[in-house]
Amino acid sequence: MKLGFFTMPMHPPGRNLTQTLKEDREAVILADRLGYCDALIGEHATDVCESIPSCLTFIASVAFETEQIRLGSGTVNLPNNHPVQVAANVAMLDHLLEGRFLFGIGPGGLRSDMEALGNLDRDRNAMFVEAIDHILALWAGDAPYRLKGEFWDISTERTLIAEAGQGVMIRPYQKPHPPILVTVVVPHSKGLVAAARRGWQPVSANFLQPKWAATHYPMYEEGCRLGGLTAQRSDWRVCKSIFVAEDDRAAQRYAKSVDGPYGFYFWNLLTKRRSSGSTDIFKHDRSVPDAAVTIEYMLDRLVIAGSPSSVAEQLLQFRDSIGDFGTLLYCGHDWAETALARRSMELMAEKVMPQVNAAIARAG
Repeated sequence: MKLGFFTMPMHPPGRNLTQTLKEDREAVILADRLGYCDALIGEHATDVCESIPSCLTFIASVAFETEQIRLGSGTVNLPNNHPVQVAANVAMLDHLLEGRFLFGIGPGGLRSDMEALGNLDRDRNAMFVEAIDHILALWAGDAPYRLKGEFWDISTERTLIAEAGQGVMIRPYQKPHPPILVTVVVPHSKGLVAAARRGWQPVSANFLQPKWAATHYPMYEEGCRLGGLTAQRSDWRVCKSIFVAEDDRAAQRYAKSVDGPYGFYFWNLLTKRRSSGSTDIFKHDRSVPDAAVTIEYMLDRLVIAGSPSSVAEQLLQFRDSIGDFGTLLYCGHDWAETALARRSMELMAEKVMPQVNAAIARAG
């Protein structure tokens, strides 16, 4: 099992943005130094808690301060952007990283972004599909492109001066394009089947109960089969909220308290989900009453915390419950106590993962 990193990020609204951006950059740079294989970064335009409006800009800010880690969008919310801008910016970033880029895409989930950008009541899934089709066509085709769609028409036919470079799009460093990742946030996702059919790799969200995360790989297998592709568990990334401390008591205090940074994270998610009318996504069983889905319930069922040995044991139990997967994405949370947060990432890489992989190896 490989170890990666994901962050939305999520910070309390009173924190200084300059400082949280420094903190978020520091977390990615630390992950690179510790040997984490991937770091995926979210984006949200209208949220002071989830406070990175452009994941591509953020990734560019750490491109030359990291060496081995692959940096990815987690995700570019395609309905909120013009396909030409996404195609050009991703291609440039892929060259800056010389192939260390992962292209995570999605329709977006923050309702205030949808409203502000004028697509709250539009068919965002259709916009998402059209946008990625256009992006891939721009990378594969030649000017003047002549792309037609319901939401965007793209052409440089009237202004093309090919010999001078005008009207011609740049293409990515990786051929034919960077690996494409999709986040999966619902059980039994039909969208995952469609994505897998196209060769895209899944990332299971950290706020899903294990029984629902377990439904993702069969859907991925089905999609790969329909696309004539071979599904590999090594391509499945699973995100999890984890905190590691030197002892269990310190870990429980930091990560299981409703007043701590993990408590704030799940309070924020729960508040937003309730406003849209459903908390089913957080339940381990659909029969659980909405009123029973509390912050304490979510911390108890969705956060792994403890000493290195305890966390390793819990992760192995989690793996047994959902099936084998290739990369565990350690979910970033606010660094309420910087030393403890940094140490958790260090212990995860240096103590927990060796124990986990040794146990996997022993089990054959």
